[in-house]
Parts: sequence; structure tokens; C-alpha cells
Amino acid sequence: MKAKINEEISVVMYFSAKKKVVQPYLLNWQNRDYQVGEIGYYHSYMEGRDRQHIYELVDKDQGMWFRLRLDSANLHWTLEAVSDGEPS
Repeated sequence: MKAKINEEISVVMYFSAKKKVVQPYLLNWQNRDYQVGEIGYYHSYMEGRDRQHIYELVDKDQGMWFRLRLDSANLHWTLEAVSDGEPS
């Protein structure tokens, strides 16, 4: 079931100098770690003077789907939505 969350979370990310890409590697939500598997979707947009980065991804082990937003103004991560893969 897909649910809107809009909650700040902790994220470990990495930067590849070779590929010039920044992406999440591990996220912590509700005191549980989820290692990022495949990133299925990425885009960014301007919100006023600040760039917002959107990542849609699945975790490596349990097939959970997450939609994350990185605010470039303060480097805070927000979990916008989550799904366990089950129908509503």
C-alpha cells in the first residue's frame, strides 16, 4: 500500500567523481536501515531559489518503494511517500 509520509529522515549518500553523480546509498526510517537498491526515477526542479532533487527507489532486500526529496538549500532529506508493494 502506498502512503504519503512527508517526514525528515537520515540518509547516507555518495558522490562518484567519475560519473559526476550524487545518490542515496542507505536510508534510516522508523529506526530501521534500508540499503538502496535500484533507483528507478530521478529528477530535479526549482522551488523558488532552491533546487529540489527527487529520487524514487527500492530497497535492496525487501522490495519497499521510497520517494525521497533532497533540499539543496539545507541538505535535508524528506521521505515523501513509501509503498510495501501490496495493493491498496
